[in-house]
Amino acid sequence: MLNKTVVAFFSRVLLGIIFLMQGIGKVFTWGLDGVYNSFKPYEETFLPKFIVVFSAYYTSYVELIGGALLVIGLFKNYALYALASVLLIVSFGHGLTSPIWNLNDVMWRSVLLIFLLVIPNEWDKWQIDHIVRPKRS
Repeated sequence: MLNKTVVAFFSRVLLGIIFLMQGIGKVFTWGLDGVYNSFKPYEETFLPKFIVVFSAYYTSYVELIGGALLVIGLFKNYALYALASVLLIVSFGHGLTSPIWNLNDVMWRSVLLIFLLVIPNEWDKWQIDHIVRPKRS
């Protein structure tokens, strides 16, 4: 059983660090104006400007907050759902600007995310959720 616990912990923390570091890079290193500028090419598509602006801010903050929540194991499933929405937005956006794009941007994150959603919650014992919201009998 320890191997399952370690695998769940490792997968959750790894995915959390990947998203957290991406969020830190976007929010604190690039700054949200820099992130928005990287999203500007999408304004040349059929998407309205407010969707492009929203996507830049939404993906940045969800990566930052969702990644941090995964690392500590708090509200894990909600964080995974929010991060799944980011992966859908990223996939759609890349597909708009380039019909053939490098799937490395989303593939491995998606695999880890789906894995974390389908494994039994009992495997992931080392998370704050188990302390804050203990299982009721």
